[in-house]
Amino acid sequence: MKLAKRSAVMAALVSLVGIGVLWRGTDGFAAFTAETARRVDVLRAPRPLPAAVLEDQNGRTFGLQDYRGKLLAVEFIYTRCGTICRTLGIAFRQIRDHVPRQTLGRDFALLSISFDTERDDSASLKAYGDAHGVDGKYWRIARVRNAAELKPLLDAFGVVAIPDGLGGFEHNAAIYLLDREGRLALISDIDHPIAFADRIVPRL
Repeated sequence: MKLAKRSAVMAALVSLVGIGVLWRGTDGFAAFTAETARRVDVLRAPRPLPAAVLEDQNGRTFGLQDYRGKLLAVEFIYTRCGTICRTLGIAFRQIRDHVPRQTLGRDFALLSISFDTERDDSASLKAYGDAHGVDGKYWRIARVRNAAELKPLLDAFGVVAIPDGLGGFEHNAAIYLLDREGRLALISDIDHPIAFADRIVPRL
């Protein structure tokens, strides 16, 4: 009987130790994956982003720093993508239509960035934008003008885009929010655009 009781106590202690290790290793159970941990870190400490010259669908050049003072939703796409990028386009339209219209341009804007610097020229960007309702004012679509600036930008956002050998890319997808200081402040799943909009409306 004593042996059974001792075994039960030892099992309980082992369980407690395991829970403690899991607690520390997952940041208080908040992070069960590296991506979840990254999202938690971004929420706690917004991250500065590298400079990059962007060129929009009308051939105008600008940078992320030009949006400082506003909240900015960002997505990464390429114009020939017929799958997940369409979902992103729908999500962005829902976000744009959900926030108060008077805040568009004044307090909030949207930006789609192509990571296909070789093929996505201004004409391709414009055609893609027209198909998704990009107005060019509150919502712009752009590419990184200098290919050397692309990787640091993708790395900062945590975007992975791998050529698939067929002219396209295998890539992850999320919706990103830059705060008024131009820092990465929020990473959200693409299938919850209204929840994303609801989180930013009180900040506008």
